Amino acid sequence: MGDLRDQRFDLAAILKFVEIATSALSEAREEIDALNVYPVPDGDTGTNMFLTVSAAREALLEATGGDPSADLVDAMAKFSRGALLGARGNSGVILSQMLGAVASRIADPDPSARYAEIFARALHEATEASYAAVGTPVEGTMLTVSRAAADAALEAVAVPENRTTAVLAAAAQAAREALEKTPTQLKALADAGVVDAGGRGLCVILDAAETALTGRRPVERPRTPRHIPVPMPTNDLQPGGPSYEVMYLLDADDEQVTVLKTTLAGLGDSLVVVGGEGLWNVHVHVDDVGAAIEAGIVAGRPHRVRVTHFAEQIEETKQKASARRGRRIVAVAAGAGLRQLFEEAGAVVVPGGPGQRPSTGMLLEAIQGCAAAEVVVLPNDPDSVRVAEIAARTAEESGDVRVAVIPTQAQVQGLAAIAVHEPGRSFDQDLLHMTATARHARHGGVTVAAKQAITMAGPCEPGDVLGVIEGDFALVGQDLFMVATGIIDRLIGGGGELITLVAGANGIDLATRCEQYVESTYPIVDAVVYDGGQERYPLLLAVE
Repeated sequence: MGDLRDQRFDLAAILKFVEIATSALSEAREEIDALNVYPVPDGDTGTNMFLTVSAAREALLEATGGDPSADLVDAMAKFSRGALLGARGNSGVILSQMLGAVASRIADPDPSARYAEIFARALHEATEASYAAVGTPVEGTMLTVSRAAADAALEAVAVPENRTTAVLAAAAQAAREALEKTPTQLKALADAGVVDAGGRGLCVILDAAETALTGRRPVERPRTPRHIPVPMPTNDLQPGGPSYEVMYLLDADDEQVTVLKTTLAGLGDSLVVVGGEGLWNVHVHVDDVGAAIEAGIVAGRPHRVRVTHFAEQIEETKQKASARRGRRIVAVAAGAGLRQLFEEAGAVVVPGGPGQRPSTGMLLEAIQGCAAAEVVVLPNDPDSVRVAEIAARTAEESGDVRVAVIPTQAQVQGLAAIAVHEPGRSFDQDLLHMTATARHARHGGVTVAAKQAITMAGPCEPGDVLGVIEGDFALVGQDLFMVATGIIDRLIGGGGELITLVAGANGIDLATRCEQYVESTYPIVDAVVYDGGQERYPLLLAVE
């Protein structure tokens, strides 16, 4: 996709988009949850959309390994399936259908069409597919916002000189304007004084696409009072509405799904059925749970069945919250020595590092297993940050634990953060101190090139020593000590009173020599050495 204005769609921009979209939904999750009053005010729309996009992102990264040269068709198929399998709630299921339709068009574009036209068609087809997937479409929802964006895209692409950036900007702007009008279309929104939660989430996603394409963040209009998140209603059901949310994946032939939709439509509301090629995601609100599941059995093979009783959610949340006590740290450690350091500081440790980064499930198990009411997660690796955020949001879905992720990019940042952890502070204050300390710890490392490459510091050959600062290659050399001291000079050159040196496997001699170098060259800077035991990096450094 590159610039998309005059280049073919490619994975580089798509990978960039999913990162920005996941991050943006993570930041907006609580705001969107607070807006959630329709169809059921259960306060989880933002979380569900975040988890859906996160699942699609994980599937895309698993399929490509983050390599922008991977096969686009296969990547889009895995992305679409990941969204389908990971979809949560009414909004998440609809969103998965939108993402799948867009992915399908990107994977199989019309070779005679302008790339702006391909995007506009993709958005239009996503909207049509979403309306078709919903049993009874309701205006004033994310469907309306999607329709406005698609119509604006088609109108913009009709102007020959408009390229994809202009078409996308028009779609995103139209979505924001449509969102403003949703309270005039749906009484439940007007009564609560909010805009539609799903529509707001869709705006976040379109804004993320615009940012990925242009590098600019769209400027939102000043928010009117109705946009301000309000306390959730104390009643957790709409008057006369169904009591249960039923979701399941379904293995079934396409013709059976038509009958299923008719059956479920007669049982309840908020019906959404998305998917294809034998796999479907089914969502419906009903009073008769058994009948909804039985309909799935008649159609095919339902699995991963999930039933939520709306009336019990608040009470269960209160009861579960009282069962947990205290605050714990969950940290990802990249070596035996680092594991010991984090454990001595009181953390629950999850093994990680290059080549063995933790899964969402591993982090989720650690969060839930520590039996704390408050949990701080230190991923300590850029590729583990998003996985940690997904695990955190999933854990919070249960309502019995508060989880915060400090986006530590390196092991040494995690060590800095946990060093100032103080359970006696309030959760927010502790989080503030740990986050600030981690951010102020400038970090680097020394590694050895495994293959020929072009880096920001110049070309390298296998066996060359690479010096890293803040995740970017800064030096290329032949000698470990010379490169290490070069990185030390650059880090300390920005100021600092303490340097932490973490030795990798068989790297303690290098760390000790570097400690001596700091003592003789920078006598006012304290140096501390740890035996971390991490692979691939003979030395990790941080300056505070």
